[in-house]
Amino acid sequence: MDHSAIGRASPWVIRFAPLIPTGEVLDLACGAGRHARLLASLGHPVTAVDRDADALAQTAGPGIATLRADLEVDAPRSGWPFGAGRFAGIVVTNYLHRPLFPHILDSLAPGGVLIYETFAMGNERFGKPSSPRFLLQKGELLDLVCVGTIKPHVLAFEDGYILDPRPAMVQRICAVKGSGATPEHSLRLT
Repeated sequence: MDHSAIGRASPWVIRFAPLIPTGEVLDLACGAGRHARLLASLGHPVTAVDRDADALAQTAGPGIATLRADLEVDAPRSGWPFGAGRFAGIVVTNYLHRPLFPHILDSLAPGGVLIYETFAMGNERFGKPSSPRFLLQKGELLDLVCVGTIKPHVLAFEDGYILDPRPAMVQRICAVKGSGATPEHSLRLT
């Protein structure tokens, strides 16, 4: 699922990005910016974060502010750099660092939309990542997102095999922070 090599946004993100309410969006571990550009094209101011300076240079553009940070190293030392309830949407793809989940969820505004997609166990059959450290256990993404006192409303969750853009095992979720989705969070199902 290395969309960065081909430069196109994930179909999962494309499907749910229109549900993000007006406001700032965080593209965490943004890589070369395929999702940051999509979100900016939808009218959102975007904060794109990655540890790779070269990737951030490709990401920078109108409506996109970049931040170079290695959150696996920096956040434990100096704290998560974003305030509570700051983002109308948070998008994360092809990245997993379990200790960041409480911070991610805290930084999502009430009614904000989380779109998350990454690799799951079984992906080792198809290539990298293959380490269990970077692969979700069965249903784990759902468990990581649905913790705490403010339970999100899960709009969609998938756990399984995909063929495009390459064979992979993934988990992906779209959830709204708070107890329920509003009509603005509705998509016509096809």
